[in-house]
Amino acid sequence: MAATAGLTEVVLYDTLVNYLVSMARTVEGAMNRALDAIVSLENPRTSVLPGEVFLLEPRINEMEIVIDEHAIRLLRRGSFSDDEMRLIVAALKITNDLERIGDLAVNLAERVVSLREMPGAQVPEELAPMASAVRAMVSKSLGALIFRNVEMATQVLESDDVVDQYRDRIFEKLLQNMTQKPTLVSPGMQFILATRHLERIADHATNIAEDIIFWVRGLDVRHGRGLAVRHDDTDPADSFPAGNSAITENSHALHSDVTPACETERA
Repeated sequence: MAATAGLTEVVLYDTLVNYLVSMARTVEGAMNRALDAIVSLENPRTSVLPGEVFLLEPRINEMEIVIDEHAIRLLRRGSFSDDEMRLIVAALKITNDLERIGDLAVNLAERVVSLREMPGAQVPEELAPMASAVRAMVSKSLGALIFRNVEMATQVLESDDVVDQYRDRIFEKLLQNMTQKPTLVSPGMQFILATRHLERIADHATNIAEDIIFWVRGLDVRHGRGLAVRHDDTDPADSFPAGNSAITENSHALHSDVTPACETERA
């Protein structure tokens, strides 16, 4: 009887993690579509991507509610270890950040729709590498969630400054161009908003990474306290799975049997 009760507890907590991973994959799929659409603005094959992002938003919102309700059911049971308690707390925070990334993907898609109606809009040179950096942060944060991998989460924290540097350089060039050519003001403002959306996605990926470190290690690394986590302190169980050290485009390769793939590539 006790064994059955214990198994039930394990299943309940595994279900919470699987819910989180499923929501994260859906959010990642929406984000990847939005990123592909903004960096390949003139490619007619990406014209359908904003619509796909809009269709994914209701599913993301529903998944947030399902996860919150499941976490609350676990809290009502009143019987959990420290690790399980940290998981519940982290899950409630991670779902909020995932939902916000989904909203920002919608915002990016809206920028794409507006820019496609502006003839001659030129994508800033450094927007593509900035988008790649953001994509990698979200992918690694999801990898850290799947594998409870502190090192991957720490890498996400270290990448945030890179995204901020891209943002500053893009802003500077856009403002300079808008000052010199008034016709570039409208598309320039759309790209400034898009760059801001990318930066905010990176911020939410950072929040998720911090919550994963809290869940796995019980360490609060928010507000610059991440120095407490060092690569040489990483447990062997936190190391990268073989063949998964380079994760930049999509995290589906990390654990393909968790949820169906969310394809975003276009031939």
